[in-house]
Amino acid sequence: MTSQTITQEFEYLSCALSDGVGEMVLDRADKHNAFDEVMIAEMIAALDLFAADDSCQLLVLKANGRNFSAGADLNWMRKQAKMDFEQNLSDANELATLMHKLDKFPKPTLALVQGAAFGGALGLICASDIAIADSRASFCLSEVKLGLIPAVISPYVVRAMGQRASRRYMLTAERFDAETALKLNVIHEINDDLEGASAPIITALKGNSPQGMAWVKTLLSRLEDGVIDQETLAYTSERIARIRVSDEGQEGLNAFFEKRSPRWNA
Repeated sequence: MTSQTITQEFEYLSCALSDGVGEMVLDRADKHNAFDEVMIAEMIAALDLFAADDSCQLLVLKANGRNFSAGADLNWMRKQAKMDFEQNLSDANELATLMHKLDKFPKPTLALVQGAAFGGALGLICASDIAIADSRASFCLSEVKLGLIPAVISPYVVRAMGQRASRRYMLTAERFDAETALKLNVIHEINDDLEGASAPIITALKGNSPQGMAWVKTLLSRLEDGVIDQETLAYTSERIARIRVSDEGQEGLNAFFEKRSPRWNA
């Protein structure tokens, strides 16, 4: 596949698709990639474009400049302070839509994080399937310093960090470093060569069944509550039976026994 740029133009994003790898790059380095209603709308639109493109096998989320994202843009926050409840609710729903679309994106997502990742940026990272950060990365859930709460991003942050750690860092608004983020399951790896570290992961993802990976994501989403009951047993049994008889499942099994590459690797 030749390299191509996503046809829709964005003000604060740079998007491209090459050899099955989509890239959504936060491109507002002069503002430390702080996001506002414009960037949020653009990210939603970009996610929809990549999701609908069958040639996109996975999505890499990264940022230009020294920092991944400083969180909310100050001018956007000033606007919010002047909005009434209904306007604020509509505004918050857009951010919630972004986080949900990233979390439920039908293909693997990989976040590459450098420098600061504050506030809502932590939501983007925790909503991604895989996250790698450089050694100078720092993280902060700073909302309570402003009399606010990290409400919209909380489902994804709490899922990653757990209740106990979330209580500490959401209440104290402490900054924490990459080593702490690794221990808290916010990131999977620390590496100052983000591109180099991502290369073998991208290679592994591209070698896997697209349907299989998509179904893994829906499977994990279904199992988030941790309940193992008769309904869970029935669901998981149905899923494996269904994928075994699917075209891609049949192709994968036959390719294995015939000692050849499956069609998706051709």
